Amino acid sequence: MRYTWLDEFLMKKTGVVKDRKEEWYWVRYRIGGKLFAALCLDQEDKPYYITLKLDPQEGDFLRQQYEDIVPGYYMNKTHWNSVKPDGAVPDDLLKDMLDKSYDLVFQGLGKKKQQEILAAEQVTCCGSACRTCGCYGSLCKGCNETRGRVFHAPEGRACPIYACAVEQKELKSCKTCGSLPCEIWMQTKDPSMSQEAFERNVKERAERLKRQ
Repeated sequence: MRYTWLDEFLMKKTGVVKDRKEEWYWVRYRIGGKLFAALCLDQEDKPYYITLKLDPQEGDFLRQQYEDIVPGYYMNKTHWNSVKPDGAVPDDLLKDMLDKSYDLVFQGLGKKKQQEILAAEQVTCCGSACRTCGCYGSLCKGCNETRGRVFHAPEGRACPIYACAVEQKELKSCKTCGSLPCEIWMQTKDPSMSQEAFERNVKERAERLKRQ
């Protein structure tokens, strides 16, 4: 399979649980108990489809553009689509499709369930999900617990985003700020991240805040 990043990409999303449905040979990715993506395997555990959910009109449009996107395998053909794992669908497009599938399923959950998922992942004022961060529990105790004084912040001071939103503007999060994402967001970047990865991270955090 050419999309070797798939599992890591999906497991970084807030509240995602992965399991394997043995009788189907499917690796399932679920949020709130609901499927939003699946890696369909053959009997030798080789991937042959990546299945995800899309708005019907967008799914129909993409199937016309790419022969490697077909109606959902063993799923509702209107709402679900399957992508061939060794085809020509660009990586960025597949990531966008997976993002949209996750959002569609998350938005279909009840508000109480959505809040439970976000709370469990300890979403910060900038939309980061602490429990999905590799530094959580080792280098860092989390933004909410340390009042923004996380491992990458200036010593003894809060992260610039936390300082602006919580300490200066007295907001619960950046969600209610009319400048999201602002210049401070764009200047607060992990130097190890590529610009492309950082821009996607900003988008994911902004979307996560909108769900709250």
